[in-house]
Amino acid sequence: MGTLTVKRSVAVHVIVTDEFKEELKAELRQASETTQQRIDQLEFQSRRFLADLQRSDMTQAMNARRQIEAEKRRQDGVKRDIEEQLAEADKLEIGSEYPRGVLEGVVEITEGDNLLQKLADSRIVIKDGVVIEIREV
Repeated sequence: MGTLTVKRSVAVHVIVTDEFKEELKAELRQASETTQQRIDQLEFQSRRFLADLQRSDMTQAMNARRQIEAEKRRQDGVKRDIEEQLAEADKLEIGSEYPRGVLEGVVEITEGDNLLQKLADSRIVIKDGVVIEIREV
């Protein structure tokens, strides 16, 4: 009988604890600071670049300014999203489940298996870094 190993997604959920909330908020604050540094650096470097470019080619400078402004808006959006996530992290209830990410897992498929069941959603639930439950949803 033939078997085949296939990949599937496995959701990782965390049971919210005080320690997890603090780690998550610290991670989000760091991401916000890093994004702000990117925005500041983009503004600083673009001023000099655009000033030099305007002396040689105004059309190219205008195009570059549009691209830079689009990137700045994108980075501002990223920062706003992070700030929203930070506000949501404050509201997390201790003991609730929080979706933390997705891993890639493998499953063995053999002839006669129900493919839908084998590839169905699965979830790993952790608390303070320790797996407390594996769910086949």
